[in-house]
Amino acid sequence: MKQITSPQNTYIKELVKLQEKARERKKQGLFLVEGKREIMLAKQSNYQIKDLLFYADICTLDSIKHLINDKTNLIEISKEVYQKLAYRESTEGLIAVIKTKDFSIKNIQFNTTNPLILVAESPEKPGNLGALLRTADAANITAVFIANPKTDMYNSNVIRSSVGCVFTNQIGVGTSEEIIDFLQQNNINIYSTTLQNSNEYFKEDYTKATAIVVGTEATGLSQIWRDKATQNINIPMQGHIDSMNVSVAAAIVIFEAKRQRNFN
Repeated sequence: MKQITSPQNTYIKELVKLQEKARERKKQGLFLVEGKREIMLAKQSNYQIKDLLFYADICTLDSIKHLINDKTNLIEISKEVYQKLAYRESTEGLIAVIKTKDFSIKNIQFNTTNPLILVAESPEKPGNLGALLRTADAANITAVFIANPKTDMYNSNVIRSSVGCVFTNQIGVGTSEEIIDFLQQNNINIYSTTLQNSNEYFKEDYTKATAIVVGTEATGLSQIWRDKATQNINIPMQGHIDSMNVSVAAAIVIFEAKRQRNFN
C-alpha cells in the first residue's frame, strides 16, 4: 500500500488541480469525491473508483474495505495531505479519485412508458444544481436533463449539495435544441415553468409522459422552451415577490405530478 506524507507531492498537486478546475476534470476524465456516503453511492451506481485516499487517524482500513476492488489503488495519506485535499471540514478522512461518466443524451433509457423527467436550463449555481438533483432523487423520477449547463456536473459543490445524488440520478446533458428533439421524438409532453402565457401548474395532467422544465431564477426560461412547450405553467405567488428558488419550484411541480400518479 502506498503512503504519501507531503502536500508538495506531485500526485497531490495534480489532485488539487482536479478539484479546482473543470478543464482538468474533463481532460483527465477524473474527479474527486469526499465522504463515505457519497463514495458508496458512486460505487453503487457503477462508477469506477481509481484511487482511494484515507487518513488513518480518522478512517480505518477496515471501515473502507467494502469500497475497494481489484482496480482500486489504496493510498494512506498524512494529516497535512488530507487537509490540503479536503474540500469540507468533515468528510471522515476519505477521498476518492473516480472516473467520469458520459452524460450524452443517447445513453438515457426509460424503464417505463410514462416517464417523469426534470429539465433544468442553464443552471449556474452549483448549489442550485445539487438541490435539483436531490429533489429528483427524492421523487425517484426517471431522468434529469441539463440543458446548456454553466457549471460542471462534477464540481465539488454540486456533489456536496446533492448529497451524492449526482450519482443516483440518470442524467443527460445537451443543448436545449437537442433535448427538445429527444423529448418530442419520444412523445413526452413538455411543461415549461414561466409566468408568460401560462396556466396554474395544478390544473394540468402529468399522468402521461411528462417533462417539467425550469430555468434560472434570474432570467427564467429561454424563448425556445416557451415556444415548444405542450403547455406553459406557473406557480401562483401570494406574497410580494414573483419567483422562488428554482429547486423549490421544481419540487412543487414534481410532487404534484407524483401525487397525480399515486406516487408511482
